[in-house]
This record gives sequence, C-alpha cells and structure tokens, in this order.
Amino acid sequence: MAAAAAGPRLLPLLLLLLHQLLVVAAAAASGVTYDHRSLVISGRRRLLISASIHYPRSVPAMWPKLVAEAKEGGADCIETYVFWNGHETAPGKYYFEDRFDLVQFARVVKDAGLFLMLRIGPFVAAEWNFGGVPAWLHYIPGTVFRTNNEPFKSHMKSFTTKIVDMMKEQRFFASQGGHIILAQIENEYGYYQQAYGAGGKAYAMWAGSMALAQNTGVPWIMCQQYDVPDRVINTCNSFYCDQFKPNSPTQPKIWTENWPGWFQTFGESNPHRPPEDVAFSVARFFGKGGSVQNYYVYHGGTNFDRTAGGPFITTSYDYDAPIDEYGLRRLPKWAHLKELHQSIKLCEHSLLFGNSTLLSLGPQQEADVYTDHSGGCVAFLANIDSEKDRVVTFRNRQYDLPAWSVSILPDCKNVVFNTAKVRSQTLMVDMVPGTLQASKPDQWSIFTERIGIWDKNDFVRNEFVDHINTTKDSTDYLWHTTSFDVDRNYPSSGNHPVLNIDSKGHAVHAFLNNMLIGSAYGNGSESSFSAHMPINLKAGKNEIAILSMTVGLKSAGPYYEWVGAGLTSVNISGMKNGTTDLSSNNWAYKVGLEGEHYGLFKHDQGNNQRWRPQSQPPKHQPLTWYKVNVDVPQGDDPVGLDMQSMGKGLVWLNGNAIGRYWPRTSPTNDRCTTSCDYRGKFSPNKCRVGCGKPTQRWYHVPRSWFHPSGNTLVVFEEQGGDPTKITFSRRVATSVCSFVSENYPSIDLESWDKSISDDGRVAAKVQLSCPKGKNISSVKFASFGDPSGTCRSYQQGSCHHPDSVSVVEKACMNMNSCTVSLSDEGFGEDPCPGVTKTLAIEADCS
Repeated sequence: MAAAAAGPRLLPLLLLLLHQLLVVAAAAASGVTYDHRSLVISGRRRLLISASIHYPRSVPAMWPKLVAEAKEGGADCIETYVFWNGHETAPGKYYFEDRFDLVQFARVVKDAGLFLMLRIGPFVAAEWNFGGVPAWLHYIPGTVFRTNNEPFKSHMKSFTTKIVDMMKEQRFFASQGGHIILAQIENEYGYYQQAYGAGGKAYAMWAGSMALAQNTGVPWIMCQQYDVPDRVINTCNSFYCDQFKPNSPTQPKIWTENWPGWFQTFGESNPHRPPEDVAFSVARFFGKGGSVQNYYVYHGGTNFDRTAGGPFITTSYDYDAPIDEYGLRRLPKWAHLKELHQSIKLCEHSLLFGNSTLLSLGPQQEADVYTDHSGGCVAFLANIDSEKDRVVTFRNRQYDLPAWSVSILPDCKNVVFNTAKVRSQTLMVDMVPGTLQASKPDQWSIFTERIGIWDKNDFVRNEFVDHINTTKDSTDYLWHTTSFDVDRNYPSSGNHPVLNIDSKGHAVHAFLNNMLIGSAYGNGSESSFSAHMPINLKAGKNEIAILSMTVGLKSAGPYYEWVGAGLTSVNISGMKNGTTDLSSNNWAYKVGLEGEHYGLFKHDQGNNQRWRPQSQPPKHQPLTWYKVNVDVPQGDDPVGLDMQSMGKGLVWLNGNAIGRYWPRTSPTNDRCTTSCDYRGKFSPNKCRVGCGKPTQRWYHVPRSWFHPSGNTLVVFEEQGGDPTKITFSRRVATSVCSFVSENYPSIDLESWDKSISDDGRVAAKVQLSCPKGKNISSVKFASFGDPSGTCRSYQQGSCHHPDSVSVVEKACMNMNSCTVSLSDEGFGEDPCPGVTKTLAIEADCS
C-alpha cells in the first residue's frame, strides 16, 4: 500500500527530471561542441568556409548584397570583429546605429542562413584606428592597455559583457538556437605577450577565463595565442596554416585569418597575392586536417570616417577595390575559389570521419589520403616544389602536378580541381569617369582657413607637446605658431636659410609669413621624419605656422598606445650667425580647424554665411573648403570619387564622411614587377603592383548616401588642388576573359557523381558570363592552340586555329553567358598534333 501510494507522488518529480534532461539535450543539440576533427554544430560535424565582412566598413544598405555574394561564393560563415571605439564613444555611452548597428548586421547574416564568427576582441588591431580601443581609455589615470592592469581589464570586461548580453537578448548564440558559433577574445596577443613580462601571461589567462565566464554556450577562440586557458581554442593567422597545430590534441584546427592580400599603406605599392597561391594554401590546410578557414579581406571598403584606419593605412587590400560593392569578388578570382570550395565539400564526409594517411610521392610531392568506414576515399596530391612540374603515380595512375599546386581527388581517382589551373573566367572592370554635375553647372562656395591661430589660442608653451595627447584624436589637426626677429641689416641675398623640422609623425604643412613653404610626412613603415625647406626671410618679424597632422592612430604593437606624434625640433640653418634653434620659443597652440569648429561639413550647414559663392573655385590654394551641389551618377554601378586632381584632405557627401583622401604617388622603383609568379611562398614584398601610381585614387561613395536631388559635396583641401577636375566614376564590368587548357580538370562540380568515373573523357570547357543585364557584344581575342599572356594582353602562339574567333562568336555573341568546349566541332582537325591545346578568349560585355 505504501509503495503504491508513493508512485503518484514520485511521478511529478520524474516528469520534472525528464523535462530538465530534455532541455539539456536540446541545448546540446542546438549548441556547438568540438573535438580534434571539427566543430560539431547542432549535432553535425562541419567543415566551414568563412569570409570577413566588417560591418562598419560598409553601410547597412550594402550588407544583404555582401552577405549574399559571400554565400553564392561558397561561404558557410561570416566573420566580423566588434569595434569597441565605434560603439563606446565615452565611458558607458554606447552607439549602435547606422554602420555600427551590430544587431542588424548579425540579423542579415542569420537571414541569409549563414553562421557568424563574432570576434569581440575588444582589442582587434584590424588595421583600425587604435586597434579598436577607445582613445578616451588611454587618458583614464593608471591605464595600460593589454596587460594585467585593473582599469583596462575593468573596461574590457564591461564592454565584452555588453556585447554578449546584446547577442543573448536576440538569442543569436547557437546554444540558444541562433547562428553565432564562435566568439573571440583578444586578438594576436601572442605576437606581443613577451614584451609585457609576467603581466602579459596573467592578462592572457584572465582574458580567456573572463570570456568563458560569459556563458555563451559556444567555444571561445584566441588567435595567434600560444598559451591559452583550458577550453579556449587557439587559432592561426597567416598566409599559410597547413602546418599549424592547436595547443591541445582535443581541439580542431581553425584558420581565423587567411590573408588573400596585404594591407596597403599610403605612398607604397600594393602586394597582390595570386589566386593560385590562395587556393594552394586553402587546399593544403584542409588536406592537413583543417576544419574552419576564414578569408580575411575587407568588403565594401572605405574608411568612412577618421576613426576607421590605422596610421597611413589605406582602405583596402586591392589597388582599386575601395569602390567594390561586390563582396567576395574582391578576392583574387573568387570564382576560382568557389570551385575550390565545391571540391572540398565533395570531400567533406571522408575528411571528417575518415582515417588519414600521408604518402610520399616524390622528393617534394605527397598525398594526404582519407578513407572512411563507408568505403569513401579522398586524396590531396601536393607538389610543394616551387619550380618544377612533376608527374606522380598514385594508386597505379599517373597525375600531372604543376609546381606549387594541389590536386583534389574526391574519389581517390578523378581530379576535380587543381589549384594552379584557373579555369574560371576573369571579370575585368574599368573606372568609367562621369561628372559631378551632369544636369546644370552650379556655383561653388568656398571658405578659406586662417593660417595659424584662427581664434584665441588654447595654450602657450616654450616646448613641443605631444600631438595625440593634445588632440586626444578629436581631430587630425594641431596648429603651432611662433615668431622671431631678423636683424634689419640681414642681407637680402647671398644667404640660403633652411627651415628644419623633426617630427614623430605623421605629416606637416609649414607656413612662413602666411605662405605655404612645404609639406612633409612619414610613411607606413616609419611615421617619423625630418624635413628641410629652403626659405626666404624678411628683415624684422617673421611668423612661422606649422600645421601638424595625424592620419590615424597606431593599431598594434607592444605598449602601442604610448607611441606619440608631433614636432620634436624646429630650427633654421644657414643663418649669418649659424643655426637658430626655435624649439624653446614660445609656441602658441590651437587644436583643430576653424571649418571643423563651425561644422561646415554638416548637411545643415549648407547655408552657413561663412560660405562665399564663387563663379569658379580657386585652384591650387591651400587650406580651402569647397562646397558644390552634385548629381546622382547614372545606373546602379558602384561609385568612386576620383580625387587624383587634389592633394590631401577630407571629403563628405550630404554630411556623411567619405573619409581622408591622399592620392599620394608610390615610388616608381618600389619593387613592382610586370608579371607575378604564383609559385613559392607569398610575402608582402612579392607581386607588388601600382608603382608610380596614386596609392589610392578613387574613394567609395555608397549609393544609399545620395538623395534623388540636392546632394552636397564638401571638400577640405590642405595643400592645394584643382577641384574642377574631381569626378564621380562608376566601376563597370566591361569584359570577360578565360584561359583553359585541355589538361585542366573538366568535371562539372555541380552534378558530379563519385560513382561514375570520367577517366578524362570529358573535354575541358571555357565558360563566360557577363554581369546581369549585359551580353557579350564582341569577341576581341580568341585563339585555340598555344596562346600566351594574361587578360587584355593575350597573344597567339605558333599554333593557332584560324576559325577560333568565329567558333567563339557562334557560341557567345549576344548571350549573357556561354560555354565553348575545347572539343567543339568547329575547331575541326587538330591544328598542331602533340601540342597541349589551350583556348584563350577575351570578350566585351555591354
């Protein structure tokens, strides 16, 4: 009787226990776990291709398209940093609107069906101003960044918790059924930890533990961190991560930053990484057991305001990419990488569940082979010789392996992809110039800055102060003025005085008696500089005004927040009595510009009485603000503002900051090459382009910033330029090219069935496709034989089929896309037996 009575009383407890078990099981099923092979997301093992889209580097209207382009290119996941100094503008005061609407960006990624890797940092480096840390934090007494320092840790924890709580509130973490699968704390601290001594290790351990205590339910990562707390995964950032091993044998191999290019600095040429090498690095990574790979490349691409870039860093990796709205097409030959991603996905099951074997195929050739319990077999055949092509034997078959390449065999028989054989097309784009005012010319208005102290000085010192500590990054500009007397018997001829300026950076414009006498600046490698400017003095009082400038704050390095800027020494040499040192003169200081003070760049200041109408704007006049009404560029192509005719300054459209402009020309001898050999390890000194050209000429203007009419462009020019030559240019896809040989992999990756062997019987094909709304209007070049060269410079070889152009025209003219097989009957009889045939095509799109 007692036992029978107890049954009903226990039933509610059993039901409660069952409910709790179900809740735990559901959380585990919707969360993220891992082992040495991979992440396990909602109970499923995954190999992930990720792409970086840093939300404040584009505008909300661009986000859906950028994310869609990434997905179409084969991405499963989007990576972004969280930018602390864009969000916490003052202690405890937060901004999450417009470009900094993190929740909206995360929702766009979720709506696209992609995962999100949230790299909170909140130190991020990222070629971003001050590494993402707010400048105000440097001025809180006792604060030292990125070490075992209580003020820094307190603010870092507070911001991290703020972001985590926001994501939890939206139920964005995978443990809540959302799409955030990884979170990151800190960034690349392993590079600098040793410089901080014992405080560095203590800080790294604290950061990892603090992150874990946030209870996100997803793994935390620390990239380039060689000693991490338990349950934090260390990850790799590099051009190559195939040899990387996590600290723990229980953790997956994750590549958080694959660098498809290298950031470009003002005044320097741009390293351009070949697509064959990018593909090689990715194939090697997954062939060596990698599980998550993220392309680290910026999208949408501009420093829309002063806070976005580090010192001297331009807005993008690619030379003309700042105005590219096409997402991952900014990667070199993204279509080539899409085929790579499809090939890797064909191997996914065996890579995740199979046993791996490494086979030697030669002195620098090897095969990574994976076989699984279901009989599946995949192989990655690699030739790491950077000079010689090889023929290797694998499972009694011979395979051609070009130098520095990987062939992928999803069935251990058929090559579906080789990293050196780029069979995808190249879409060529041009900057098509337009006008600022297409409908009717409108008057310009100008405002001229007063040279030197434009109002009451802020303070006077008989020494130089640090520029950054004075402006606190509220402006780029700091005026220094002083005066000195020259004996009235000073001879007007025969003497050659020189004004000598030493500065910690970043740039100066020097004025003598209200005349610009010269400018000087450092560069991305060394921000400090010395300048020597010949001057003409007058008898009596002479006035010197020096405008010191920063172009962003240092974004990384040991104790980087203490790196200063500004003048350190000023003297005049060549005087009758030797050198006159002005460093200890009384210097009057003024922070910022008069035009900044009046907010002339703001959209509601168009009728400010300080603007003076001009029928023609003055040219080559320093320290001048220009205002003009402009029209919306036609079409829907991305728009760039061509600033080649100007010197250096800032520009706004309708009050929106396009950013700094500085079309500074790189040296003609800055290690550029006319051709680029993809073979061998890439470095920032390899494959440089853009020598003798502006570091950046076009500046992206999002179309969402234009109004239907009444658009106002405001330019502040520091040195002097010709504003009448400023134009809008549209980035237009004008032609497509392809270069495919008959020994290229020819399997259709969309429909290939592993169970059916093609044994090489399917002929290779050239596929061409113009952008939506355009058709192939002409065939500028076609050669079936042994052509050579690159797009827009193809050349016929000794073997050329005379009907090449007509065969291509028949298949492609007036078509949006077309396919031409290398076995097309139109080519008829083999023009040169024994020669490996190639079909090269260049066609116009209109």
